[in-house]
Amino acid sequence: MIVEPFNGTFLLVFGIMTLIYVALAVIFRKKSEKTRRTAVISIYLFGLLLFIVYKIFLARDTAYSEICAAAGKGEFSWWLELPLQLCNINLLMIPVAVLTMKRPLLSFAFFVGPLGAFFALAMPGIGFEAYSLLLPRIFFYYVTHFMVFLGGPALAMFGLFKPRFKDTLPTALMLLAVTFVIFLINELLIVTRANVYANYFFTMNTEGNAILDLCWKLIPVPFLYELPLILILLPFIVIVTFGFWAAEKMRK
Repeated sequence: MIVEPFNGTFLLVFGIMTLIYVALAVIFRKKSEKTRRTAVISIYLFGLLLFIVYKIFLARDTAYSEICAAAGKGEFSWWLELPLQLCNINLLMIPVAVLTMKRPLLSFAFFVGPLGAFFALAMPGIGFEAYSLLLPRIFFYYVTHFMVFLGGPALAMFGLFKPRFKDTLPTALMLLAVTFVIFLINELLIVTRANVYANYFFTMNTEGNAILDLCWKLIPVPFLYELPLILILLPFIVIVTFGFWAAEKMRK
């Protein structure tokens, strides 16, 4: 069962997980807000458990360690696997956002999470391309990333968040701020030699990602080269919000 972007196995896993989310949304849609919030929080606490199991398997995966070393990323190290990638942060953020119902956090999880997860699923990193779904690192990689991808729609399906045009600029600025903080963490890890390969959020280099390579050609400077991607977020938010606004108008 080889899984790679958009092949049969990929679509099968995505289809099964989407059906599960839709079924849960139908079951809980008419429940009280407290119950719906509890349901989403529970789903993502389970997701965090899967994430921990995923990292434990990764630590024991000697083949993955060898693949990373051969690619110039160094052998497995917990400094390389901190939950500081965009998808990891969103997996952590969703239950917090739903618990607090803070709009900036909900907006970030709704818009940024699915977009980041889409890129991770469409262009898997080193050690995750075209392997069997039965490998633990591959199974948990795809399941956790699909959970992040579906997290945004889930907030809407469970009736916990409706996007508004006013969310556009704050969400983009929040992503910019978070990316800059992660860039500083990368710099700190490299300077202290805790992790000389630190590249969370890919702020230091592209790691061969085709889209990031194009951005690097435009702005060959760490962190700054990702600014065009952050700008892409603005029209994405507007388009998605317009879709919700139009659907709401049609229902009226």
